[in-house]
Amino acid sequence: MTGKRLTIRSDGASLGNPGPAAIGVVVEDESGRAVAEIWRRIGEATGNRAEYLALIAGLEQAAKFGAESVNLKLDSQLIVRQLKGEYKSRELKPLYEQALRLLKRFTFFTIEHVSSRDNRIAHALAKRALRRRY
Repeated sequence: MTGKRLTIRSDGASLGNPGPAAIGVVVEDESGRAVAEIWRRIGEATGNRAEYLALIAGLEQAAKFGAESVNLKLDSQLIVRQLKGEYKSRELKPLYEQALRLLKRFTFFTIEHVSSRDNRIAHALAKRALRRRY
């Protein structure tokens, strides 16, 4: 396999379900160095919607960087299971389909469920966005 390979760690946060919500994303190069951080409020959303919007933001950023392949490291078991075809949700179907369309931009991708501890930077970014006053 050749080409640029990036890792995406993403997280969504919501105060209530639904409630004020935010996303946090870290895009890492092959050495594990953060090359991009994304954190912003997304309005009112459920936690699952916030998780998907964080992933989508990460995939869009990786595509802008010209990545040929991506490693997804997500602490949302629901999204990991959906992307692997193990679980379906009518409510989240549009976001699931958007994520799949974005994944087709890459020649190769992996999806891995990680613990919250292994996703702490993305989690902290989402929480920072929630606390930020506009």
